[in-house]
Amino acid sequence: MTEPVQRHFDRTVLPLPDTPVGGKVAPTVGESVMPRIEPIRPPDGAPNVVVVLLDDVGFGATATFGGPVPSPTGDALASEGLRYNRFHTTALCSPTRAALLTGRNHHVVNTGVITEFATGYDGYNSIIPRSAATVAEILRQNGYSTAAFGKWHNTPAWEVSPAGPFDRWPTGMGFEEFYGFMGGEAHQYNPGLYHGTAPIERPEEATNYHLTTDLADRMISWVRQQRSIAPDRPFFAYWAPGATHAPHQVAPEWSDAFRGQFDQGWDALREETFARQKKLGVIPDDAQLTRRHDSIPPWDSVSADRQRIAARLMEVYAGFLAHTDHEIGRIVAALKQLGEWDNTLFIYVIGDNGAAPAGGINGVFNEMVTLNGLQEQTDVVLSHLDDFGGPKANNEYPVGFAWATCTPFQFTKKFASHFGGTRNPMIVTWPDRITEGGQVRSQFHHVVDIAPTILEATGIPAPTVVNGVEQQRFDGISMLYTFNDGQATGRRQTQYFEIQGIRGLYHEGWFACTYHGKIQWKPGKLPAFSDDRWELYDLSSDYSQAVDLAEHHPDKLAELKALFDVEAERNCVFPLDDRGPMRVLGARPTIWGDRTSMSLSQGMIRMPEDIIRATLNRSYSITANIETPGDQLAQGVLLAAGGYFAGLSLYVQDGLPKFTYNYFGSKYTTIAASTQLAAGESTIAIEFDYDGGGLGLGGLAQLLVNGAVVCQERFNETVPFGFSGDEGVDIGMDSGTPAANTYHGTFPFNGTISEVTIQLR
Repeated sequence: MTEPVQRHFDRTVLPLPDTPVGGKVAPTVGESVMPRIEPIRPPDGAPNVVVVLLDDVGFGATATFGGPVPSPTGDALASEGLRYNRFHTTALCSPTRAALLTGRNHHVVNTGVITEFATGYDGYNSIIPRSAATVAEILRQNGYSTAAFGKWHNTPAWEVSPAGPFDRWPTGMGFEEFYGFMGGEAHQYNPGLYHGTAPIERPEEATNYHLTTDLADRMISWVRQQRSIAPDRPFFAYWAPGATHAPHQVAPEWSDAFRGQFDQGWDALREETFARQKKLGVIPDDAQLTRRHDSIPPWDSVSADRQRIAARLMEVYAGFLAHTDHEIGRIVAALKQLGEWDNTLFIYVIGDNGAAPAGGINGVFNEMVTLNGLQEQTDVVLSHLDDFGGPKANNEYPVGFAWATCTPFQFTKKFASHFGGTRNPMIVTWPDRITEGGQVRSQFHHVVDIAPTILEATGIPAPTVVNGVEQQRFDGISMLYTFNDGQATGRRQTQYFEIQGIRGLYHEGWFACTYHGKIQWKPGKLPAFSDDRWELYDLSSDYSQAVDLAEHHPDKLAELKALFDVEAERNCVFPLDDRGPMRVLGARPTIWGDRTSMSLSQGMIRMPEDIIRATLNRSYSITANIETPGDQLAQGVLLAAGGYFAGLSLYVQDGLPKFTYNYFGSKYTTIAASTQLAAGESTIAIEFDYDGGGLGLGGLAQLLVNGAVVCQERFNETVPFGFSGDEGVDIGMDSGTPAANTYHGTFPFNGTISEVTIQLR
């Protein structure tokens, strides 16, 4: 006779044992007592947890924190919960998300920069270690249902492919359900979606489709399903839409509601926002409005045409943010309707960093132009004014309005040195536990503190071992102590910040920082790190980093600079690297590896853009071996890369082989055969001979059918660095937005593709 199995709930070692409990085994069933099968459950009373994380939103954007964009959902949440006005992110998206989900500093989990810029150094390789299990994995193994919706951007770029591996995708890192996109941004009307690890297209039946709405629908449906099937099992949902990262896309009824509301410009908008912030009490009465940096032009110096462009870009952004607030409201309403609201810890972080300055001084219609280091002409942007916010726009407002929505702070996204980049609003509600709704909390906290807060709230300890791997320390500190004690002394005494050489350190009320002379919208030669000018702020009396005390307290500055080095060494920040895209050359694995040719098969879609990026700034060929139908004209895409904003496509239309090169959506060049393909087997190829000697130069494109040149044309320029932030490479169709302007939709090929071979030459 065997002894009954005893279950031990040592939650510090995961996974927990799942053997049946009790009972007795005897020679016969009649003499035995059946053990109980008891599913693993969290501690009694553990709440549901919802984390909402927006993208690229400045501290002073929403009306809930004094901004110009009405946010009734944010207002309602703040009235029954708490507003945090000294909460910080890392200043960049992937690092913030990695820190939030793991509770560790971003360099410690190898995410010191976005995944696309990964290098081989510890701190920067984008490989979140298994010794830093996500809060989703911890909750899942303690009996929670878990799901992620929206933006991920935390899988190494070379692993985002149909070949995986998939253990660093959301479903391999603690989320049982994932519906969203893997990269840094998404088209709001035609996103590159994944369900789990499978690429999917947006719902075909959807009318007036918008990604944010789709993500809200998916989360609401998932929660309802959980409540129906497992009502006694709490859930953890991570909802991270593409909003309000570029492209700023929203239906006209949302953006048109803001017509004329930003004609006063960014200088006046900051003054207006600052006054509202003080009236609301979301900043202290003695806070100062920081000055405009010399690199940002005063509004009155901007030409009338540029003012018109800038104001309309800001109207579209405001509509995008207002629409996002509306969709969050739908999620909140659903939780309340299901009776889940009172015992739901709802953490709403308004931005993974400050507002984005990627639109540059003037703002852009197509952000991919500036991301490739080029400049749009005013007349080009003006010609698209009515298209802003639509499916063919990748618009981004100018840095002046980005800066204005970061009121009252200096600078914007990427500035880990200043609060315009790192200080984001946060609202926390939990009706069952937070009894002082409507108040402001001012303890200094950081995004790494979210995971420990969730664990303390759920009664689940930080594990020491997960899946056989010893866990590294948590860098975060639970914020639960602030929920019902607004006067509690802040428990975070030290926090470093660093993004691409821009750095800062908070310590016991002081802040030392340097922006390393690095102005994204005004590139120039950077100083040596040893020559950086550091600033010093006393945050006990200077909420907004307005008064630099470096010259008055040199000893304190020296102390904090030395402490930064200690923290940098401890957190794998070194070596400092201030390079941009050039840092990745030869620094990380690629899909290509050492190959010079790659053959792809029909049906392979949404493959990473790395595949086609290897052809940029060099000669190459693309060859498709196909079989066309005998009863109809051949139609459809053979290979497509990119989409509306830049790309290329090799295809057949009405039986005619064609090749289109899309130069940033402003110039489409199409070359086509004049003779229709005969039924049966054919070979269609494009050969491109690059001029060489620089980036983004032209070359000769030749279209070949069965080995013979049928047409050719010279291109004067080509895209130097990349086509898109969210589209990839497709064989046999064109997923997402079309790369060519001669067809619509996915334009699937109606024949058979044996293979498509890309040859680097």
